[in-house]
Amino acid sequence: MGMLSAARLRLYHLLFDQNRRSGRRFEGLCGLFALLSVLVIFIESGLGTQYHLTLDEWHIFVWLELLVTAVFTLEYLLRIATWPNPLHYIFSFWGLIDLATILPLYVMWLWPEISLNYVFAWRAMRAIRALRILKLLRFMPSLNVFWRAIVSARHQLILFYSFIAIVMVIFGSLMYLIEGPEYGFTTLNASVYWAIVTITTVGYGDITPHTPLGSHPGLHSYPDRLLHYCHTDRTYHHAYDQRPESSTTAAPVSAVSAGRP
Repeated sequence: MGMLSAARLRLYHLLFDQNRRSGRRFEGLCGLFALLSVLVIFIESGLGTQYHLTLDEWHIFVWLELLVTAVFTLEYLLRIATWPNPLHYIFSFWGLIDLATILPLYVMWLWPEISLNYVFAWRAMRAIRALRILKLLRFMPSLNVFWRAIVSARHQLILFYSFIAIVMVIFGSLMYLIEGPEYGFTTLNASVYWAIVTITTVGYGDITPHTPLGSHPGLHSYPDRLLHYCHTDRTYHHAYDQRPESSTTAAPVSAVSAGRP
């Protein structure tokens, strides 16, 4: 029993403890493996749509996916086994990400008719596999500091973005009234869409004001755009400066060694 607890503790340090060299190396290898697997997905997607791959060429991608899924499945099971409260990890953010990255292959195994009869489901499975890129975030400890700063400033951010949404509706309604359907502002939805892409600096150009009066709301939205970025940046930096001291998100080592939830 003592040997089992010691082995579990060593696995815990390897899988979760980035303060140790072994933990940092393991996370780095997992991140590199996840990045390579996403590159394979994009190569498969590009070749599959532009060229007619032979059966042998498709088998290469199938075997690569089997290898990646096997590795990530083993990692997922080990993380569950070494975490003090397995259910807590399963339903945590990282647990759901780990599950989502291995789920597509098992779904296609259990229900092969999904990938054969529903093109959208096949694209969805491929897109979910691309979520493996999120595993790279584990190798970024400063992400926890960023998230705590956002959470501490949530009330100011909610208030500000609510005000922005109200401004979008007002500007869209004005443009719908001034320009009208003949210039592309056919509905209130299209007008609010124009306001959103204008204030977010996207400006696709598919809808533009043409009347002299209609050009003024478009010009007046540029100060709002500047206010948007300045306020958001200032709010985040204030919350960042007020952040508490960073603490590790790993479970207590004593709980792991004791084997209790």
